[in-house]
Amino acid sequence: MPTTDTEHSPWPRVAGAVALLTVIISVLLTAFAWPSVRSSVHDVPIAVAGPAAAAQQVVAALDQRAPGGFAITRVDSTVAAEQLIRDREVYGAIDLSTGTPQVITASAGSATIAQTLQSIATGLSQARSGAAPAVTTRDLVPLPADDPRGAGLSAGALPLVMGGLLAAVLLTNLIKGAARRVAGALAFAVTGGLAMAAILQFWFGSLDGAYLLNAGVIALTVGATSMTLLGLESLLGYAGFALGGVLMMLVGNPFSGATSAPEMLPGWGGALGQLLPPGAGGQLLRSTAFFDGSGAIHPVVVLCSWLVAGVLLCLAGGVRARRRTENAAAVSEAVTEPVAV
Repeated sequence: MPTTDTEHSPWPRVAGAVALLTVIISVLLTAFAWPSVRSSVHDVPIAVAGPAAAAQQVVAALDQRAPGGFAITRVDSTVAAEQLIRDREVYGAIDLSTGTPQVITASAGSATIAQTLQSIATGLSQARSGAAPAVTTRDLVPLPADDPRGAGLSAGALPLVMGGLLAAVLLTNLIKGAARRVAGALAFAVTGGLAMAAILQFWFGSLDGAYLLNAGVIALTVGATSMTLLGLESLLGYAGFALGGVLMMLVGNPFSGATSAPEMLPGWGGALGQLLPPGAGGQLLRSTAFFDGSGAIHPVVVLCSWLVAGVLLCLAGGVRARRRTENAAAVSEAVTEPVAV
Protein backbone atom coordinates (compact mmCIF):
# COMPACT_ATOMS: atom_id res chain seq x y z
CA MET A 1 0.00 0.00 0.00
CA PRO A 2 1.29 3.53 -0.68
CA THR A 3 2.59 5.35 2.33
CA THR A 4 2.25 9.00 3.09
CA ASP A 5 4.90 11.23 4.59
CA THR A 6 3.56 12.40 7.90
CA GLU A 7 6.73 14.29 8.91
CA HIS A 8 6.05 17.54 7.08
CA SER A 9 7.68 20.64 8.49
CA PRO A 10 5.19 23.06 10.01
CA TRP A 11 4.34 26.10 7.91
CA PRO A 12 5.79 28.54 10.48
CA ARG A 13 9.18 26.86 10.00
CA VAL A 14 8.86 27.28 6.23
CA ALA A 15 8.04 30.94 6.73
CA GLY A 16 11.04 31.32 9.04
CA ALA A 17 13.37 29.74 6.47
CA VAL A 18 12.07 32.06 3.76
CA ALA A 19 12.56 35.08 6.04
CA LEU A 20 16.11 33.98 6.90
CA LEU A 21 17.01 33.51 3.24
CA THR A 22 15.58 36.94 2.45
CA VAL A 23 17.73 38.52 5.15
CA ILE A 24 20.84 36.69 3.93
CA ILE A 25 20.42 37.72 0.30
CA SER A 26 19.69 41.30 1.36
CA VAL A 27 22.86 41.40 3.46
CA LEU A 28 24.91 39.96 0.58
CA LEU A 29 23.54 42.51 -1.86
CA THR A 30 24.16 45.37 0.55
CA ALA A 31 27.69 44.24 1.36
CA PHE A 32 28.81 43.90 -2.26
CA ALA A 33 26.77 46.61 -4.00
CA TRP A 34 26.64 49.45 -1.46
CA PRO A 35 30.37 50.34 -1.64
CA SER A 36 30.15 50.61 -5.45
CA VAL A 37 26.83 52.47 -5.57
CA ARG A 38 27.96 55.01 -2.98
CA SER A 39 31.50 55.32 -4.35
CA SER A 40 32.70 58.92 -4.72
CA VAL A 41 35.80 61.01 -4.20
CA HIS A 42 36.31 62.28 -0.67
CA ASP A 43 39.63 63.33 0.84
CA VAL A 44 41.57 61.83 -2.07
CA PRO A 45 45.18 63.00 -1.60
CA ILE A 46 46.59 64.89 -4.57
CA ALA A 47 49.31 67.49 -5.02
CA VAL A 48 49.19 70.92 -6.65
CA ALA A 49 52.50 72.28 -7.91
CA GLY A 50 53.20 75.83 -9.00
CA PRO A 51 53.07 79.49 -7.96
CA ALA A 52 50.91 80.30 -4.98
CA ALA A 53 48.39 82.45 -6.85
CA ALA A 54 47.78 79.92 -9.63
CA ALA A 55 47.65 77.03 -7.17
CA GLN A 56 45.10 78.82 -5.05
CA GLN A 57 42.84 79.32 -8.07
CA VAL A 58 42.99 75.59 -8.82
CA VAL A 59 42.29 74.70 -5.19
CA ALA A 60 39.26 76.99 -5.19
CA ALA A 61 38.04 75.45 -8.45
CA LEU A 62 38.41 71.94 -7.03
CA ASP A 63 36.53 72.90 -3.87
CA GLN A 64 33.71 74.27 -5.98
CA ARG A 65 33.66 71.28 -8.33
CA ALA A 66 33.93 68.57 -5.64
CA PRO A 67 33.57 69.94 -2.09
CA GLY A 68 35.59 67.78 0.30
CA GLY A 69 36.70 65.57 -2.56
CA PHE A 70 40.43 66.16 -2.35
CA ALA A 71 43.09 66.53 0.34
CA ILE A 72 45.58 68.84 -1.35
CA THR A 73 49.32 69.06 -0.71
CA ARG A 74 51.08 72.17 -2.04
CA VAL A 75 54.52 71.74 -3.61
CA ASP A 76 56.73 74.04 -5.65
CA SER A 77 57.94 71.87 -8.52
CA THR A 78 57.10 69.03 -10.87
CA VAL A 79 59.87 66.92 -9.36
CA ALA A 80 58.39 67.26 -5.87
CA ALA A 81 54.93 66.34 -7.12
CA GLU A 82 56.24 63.29 -8.97
CA GLN A 83 58.11 62.13 -5.88
CA LEU A 84 54.93 62.27 -3.80
CA ILE A 85 53.20 60.14 -6.42
CA ARG A 86 56.00 57.57 -6.53
CA ASP A 87 56.03 57.41 -2.71
CA ARG A 88 52.25 56.72 -2.77
CA GLU A 89 51.55 59.78 -0.64
CA VAL A 90 49.23 61.19 -3.33
CA TYR A 91 47.35 59.64 -6.25
CA GLY A 92 48.21 62.37 -8.73
CA ALA A 93 49.04 66.03 -9.17
CA ILE A 94 48.00 69.18 -10.97
CA ASP A 95 51.20 70.80 -12.18
CA LEU A 96 51.19 74.53 -12.87
CA SER A 97 54.93 75.04 -12.44
CA THR A 98 55.76 74.91 -16.15
CA GLY A 99 54.46 76.81 -19.13
CA THR A 100 52.01 74.05 -20.05
CA PRO A 101 49.60 73.04 -17.27
CA GLN A 102 49.33 69.30 -16.85
CA VAL A 103 47.57 66.73 -14.70
CA ILE A 104 49.86 63.88 -13.62
CA THR A 105 48.14 60.59 -12.85
CA ALA A 106 49.17 57.13 -11.62
CA SER A 107 46.74 54.58 -12.99
CA ALA A 108 48.70 51.79 -11.27
CA GLY A 109 47.68 53.30 -7.93
CA SER A 110 44.02 53.58 -8.91
CA ALA A 111 42.62 53.57 -12.40
CA THR A 112 39.38 55.07 -11.08
CA ILE A 113 41.08 58.08 -9.52
CA ALA A 114 43.25 58.48 -12.64
CA GLN A 115 40.06 58.75 -14.70
CA THR A 116 38.69 61.29 -12.23
CA LEU A 117 41.81 63.42 -12.58
CA GLN A 118 41.61 63.17 -16.36
CA SER A 119 38.07 64.52 -16.23
CA ILE A 120 39.34 67.36 -14.06
CA ALA A 121 41.96 68.13 -16.71
CA THR A 122 39.20 68.32 -19.30
CA GLY A 123 37.19 70.65 -17.09
CA LEU A 124 40.16 72.90 -16.44
CA SER A 125 40.89 73.09 -20.18
CA GLN A 126 37.32 74.13 -20.91
CA ALA A 127 37.46 76.76 -18.18
CA ARG A 128 40.60 78.41 -19.56
CA SER A 129 40.45 81.10 -22.20
CA GLY A 130 40.98 80.23 -25.82
CA ALA A 131 44.48 81.74 -25.90
CA ALA A 132 45.68 79.77 -22.90
CA PRO A 133 47.34 76.39 -23.49
CA ALA A 134 45.17 73.34 -22.95
CA VAL A 135 45.71 71.20 -19.86
CA THR A 136 47.44 67.93 -20.76
CA THR A 137 47.53 64.64 -18.87
CA ARG A 138 50.45 62.32 -18.23
CA ASP A 139 50.39 58.88 -16.60
CA LEU A 140 53.50 58.73 -14.42
CA VAL A 141 52.99 55.16 -13.13
CA PRO A 142 50.85 53.37 -15.72
CA LEU A 143 49.33 49.94 -15.55
CA PRO A 144 50.95 47.24 -17.72
CA ALA A 145 50.28 47.41 -21.46
CA ASP A 146 48.82 43.88 -21.36
CA ASP A 147 46.22 44.96 -18.79
CA PRO A 148 45.76 48.73 -19.13
CA ARG A 149 42.48 48.75 -17.15
CA GLY A 150 43.81 46.78 -14.19
CA ALA A 151 41.18 44.08 -14.68
CA GLY A 152 43.46 41.33 -13.37
CA LEU A 153 44.14 43.13 -10.10
CA SER A 154 40.45 43.82 -9.57
CA ALA A 155 39.33 40.31 -10.46
CA GLY A 156 42.11 38.74 -8.39
CA ALA A 157 40.89 40.27 -5.13
CA LEU A 158 38.13 37.72 -4.57
CA PRO A 159 40.27 34.60 -5.30
CA LEU A 160 42.77 35.84 -2.71
CA VAL A 161 40.04 35.78 -0.06
CA MET A 162 38.49 32.56 -1.33
CA GLY A 163 41.88 30.84 -1.29
CA GLY A 164 42.29 31.56 2.40
CA LEU A 165 38.74 30.46 3.17
CA LEU A 166 39.00 27.20 1.23
CA ALA A 167 42.37 26.40 2.78
CA ALA A 168 40.94 26.79 6.29
CA VAL A 169 37.86 24.65 5.53
CA LEU A 170 39.77 21.83 3.83
CA LEU A 171 42.57 21.69 6.38
CA THR A 172 40.09 21.59 9.25
CA ASN A 173 38.22 18.67 7.69
CA LEU A 174 41.21 16.72 6.39
CA ILE A 175 44.04 17.37 8.84
CA LYS A 176 44.16 16.61 12.56
CA GLY A 177 46.49 18.44 14.90
CA ALA A 178 46.93 22.19 15.31
CA ALA A 179 50.62 22.18 14.35
CA ARG A 180 49.94 20.22 11.16
CA ARG A 181 47.09 22.54 10.18
CA VAL A 182 49.31 25.56 10.70
CA ALA A 183 52.07 23.96 8.63
CA GLY A 184 49.59 23.06 5.90
CA ALA A 185 48.14 26.57 5.78
CA LEU A 186 51.56 28.19 5.57
CA ALA A 187 52.75 25.74 2.90
CA PHE A 188 49.62 26.37 0.83
CA ALA A 189 50.10 30.13 1.19
CA VAL A 190 53.56 29.78 -0.36
CA THR A 191 52.53 27.49 -3.22
CA GLY A 192 49.31 29.45 -3.83
CA GLY A 193 51.24 32.71 -3.85
CA LEU A 194 53.71 31.39 -6.40
CA ALA A 195 50.91 30.08 -8.63
CA MET A 196 48.67 33.17 -8.47
CA ALA A 197 51.56 35.57 -9.00
CA ALA A 198 52.70 33.56 -12.02
CA ILE A 199 49.22 33.69 -13.54
CA LEU A 200 48.76 37.42 -12.91
CA GLN A 201 52.25 38.41 -13.98
CA PHE A 202 53.29 36.03 -16.76
CA TRP A 203 49.95 34.99 -18.25
CA PHE A 204 47.58 37.94 -17.74
CA GLY A 205 50.32 40.59 -17.68
CA SER A 206 48.61 42.41 -14.80
CA LEU A 207 51.68 42.85 -12.61
CA ASP A 208 55.11 44.41 -12.98
CA GLY A 209 57.99 44.27 -10.53
CA ALA A 210 59.80 41.29 -9.05
CA TYR A 211 57.86 38.04 -9.38
CA LEU A 212 59.05 36.52 -6.10
CA LEU A 213 58.20 39.69 -4.20
CA ASN A 214 54.70 39.76 -5.65
CA ALA A 215 54.33 36.06 -4.85
CA GLY A 216 55.38 36.79 -1.28
CA VAL A 217 52.68 39.45 -0.96
CA ILE A 218 50.00 37.07 -2.20
CA ALA A 219 51.30 34.34 0.11
CA LEU A 220 51.19 36.69 3.08
CA THR A 221 47.62 37.71 2.23
CA VAL A 222 46.39 34.14 1.81
CA GLY A 223 48.25 33.05 4.92
CA ALA A 224 46.78 35.85 7.03
CA THR A 225 43.27 34.96 5.89
CA SER A 226 43.54 31.19 6.31
CA MET A 227 45.33 31.38 9.67
CA THR A 228 42.71 33.76 11.04
CA LEU A 229 39.92 31.37 10.09
CA LEU A 230 41.78 28.34 11.42
CA GLY A 231 42.39 30.16 14.69
CA LEU A 232 38.75 31.16 15.06
CA GLU A 233 37.63 27.61 14.27
CA SER A 234 40.01 26.14 16.83
CA LEU A 235 38.38 28.23 19.56
CA LEU A 236 34.76 28.53 18.42
CA GLY A 237 34.22 25.53 16.15
CA TYR A 238 32.16 26.06 13.02
CA ALA A 239 30.84 29.30 14.51
CA GLY A 240 34.42 30.54 14.09
CA PHE A 241 34.23 29.78 10.37
CA ALA A 242 31.00 31.76 10.14
CA LEU A 243 32.52 34.71 11.98
CA GLY A 244 35.68 34.64 9.88
CA GLY A 245 33.73 34.27 6.65
CA VAL A 246 31.59 37.30 7.46
CA LEU A 247 34.68 39.29 8.43
CA MET A 248 36.66 38.47 5.31
CA MET A 249 33.95 38.09 2.65
CA LEU A 250 31.19 40.50 3.67
CA VAL A 251 33.40 43.20 5.19
CA GLY A 252 36.98 42.75 4.05
CA ASN A 253 36.39 42.06 0.36
CA PRO A 254 33.79 44.76 -0.48
CA PHE A 255 35.69 47.38 1.51
CA SER A 256 39.15 46.42 0.25
CA GLY A 257 39.18 49.22 -2.32
CA ALA A 258 40.72 46.80 -4.84
CA THR A 259 38.46 47.91 -7.69
CA SER A 260 38.78 51.64 -7.02
CA ALA A 261 40.62 53.06 -4.00
CA PRO A 262 39.96 53.19 -0.24
CA GLU A 263 39.25 56.92 -0.50
CA MET A 264 36.44 56.21 -2.95
CA LEU A 265 34.46 54.10 -0.49
CA PRO A 266 31.62 55.54 1.58
CA GLY A 267 32.11 56.69 5.16
CA TRP A 268 34.46 54.65 7.28
CA GLY A 269 34.53 51.75 4.81
CA GLY A 270 37.90 52.55 3.26
CA ALA A 271 39.73 52.93 6.57
CA LEU A 272 38.18 49.74 7.94
CA GLY A 273 39.00 47.78 4.80
CA GLN A 274 42.70 48.62 5.10
CA LEU A 275 42.78 47.01 8.55
CA LEU A 276 41.68 43.64 7.14
CA PRO A 277 43.75 41.21 5.01
CA PRO A 278 41.91 41.74 1.69
CA GLY A 279 42.40 45.51 1.71
CA ALA A 280 45.94 45.44 3.10
CA GLY A 281 46.96 42.71 0.65
CA GLY A 282 45.62 44.59 -2.36
CA GLN A 283 47.42 47.79 -1.43
CA LEU A 284 50.65 45.93 -0.70
CA LEU A 285 50.54 44.18 -4.07
CA ARG A 286 50.21 47.52 -5.86
CA SER A 287 53.17 48.82 -3.87
CA THR A 288 55.49 45.95 -4.79
CA ALA A 289 54.32 45.63 -8.39
CA PHE A 290 54.35 49.29 -9.43
CA PHE A 291 55.88 51.57 -6.77
CA ASP A 292 59.10 49.80 -5.71
CA GLY A 293 57.61 48.99 -2.30
CA SER A 294 56.60 52.55 -1.38
CA GLY A 295 53.70 52.65 1.05
CA ALA A 296 54.24 49.03 2.10
CA ILE A 297 54.82 49.47 5.84
CA HIS A 298 51.19 49.79 6.96
CA PRO A 299 49.82 46.82 4.97
CA VAL A 300 52.77 44.62 6.00
CA VAL A 301 52.09 45.37 9.67
CA VAL A 302 48.38 44.63 9.21
CA LEU A 303 48.94 41.32 7.42
CA CYS A 304 51.64 40.11 9.81
CA SER A 305 49.42 40.97 12.78
CA TRP A 306 46.55 38.86 11.41
CA LEU A 307 48.93 36.03 10.54
CA VAL A 308 50.54 35.94 13.99
CA ALA A 309 47.18 36.25 15.73
CA GLY A 310 45.84 33.32 13.71
CA VAL A 311 48.84 31.12 14.55
CA LEU A 312 48.52 31.94 18.25
CA LEU A 313 44.80 31.19 18.21
CA CYS A 314 45.46 27.83 16.51
CA LEU A 315 48.11 26.87 19.02
CA ALA A 316 45.91 27.98 21.93
CA GLY A 317 43.03 25.95 20.52
CA GLY A 318 45.30 22.92 20.15
CA VAL A 319 46.51 23.19 23.74
CA ARG A 320 42.93 23.48 24.99
CA ALA A 321 41.82 20.46 22.96
CA ARG A 322 44.74 18.41 24.25
CA ARG A 323 43.94 19.32 27.84
CA ARG A 324 40.32 18.35 27.34
CA THR A 325 41.39 15.00 25.94
CA GLU A 326 43.77 14.41 28.85
CA ASN A 327 41.12 15.39 31.40
CA ALA A 328 38.54 13.13 29.76
CA ALA A 329 41.02 10.25 29.78
CA ALA A 330 41.80 10.86 33.44
CA VAL A 331 38.12 10.90 34.36
CA SER A 332 37.50 7.74 32.36
CA GLU A 333 40.43 6.03 34.04
CA ALA A 334 39.21 7.07 37.48
CA VAL A 335 35.72 5.73 36.76
CA THR A 336 36.96 2.37 35.47
CA GLU A 337 39.64 1.85 38.16
CA PRO A 338 38.54 -0.91 40.57
CA VAL A 339 37.80 0.19 44.09
CA ALA A 340 39.92 -1.56 46.73
CA VAL A 341 37.91 -3.43 49.41
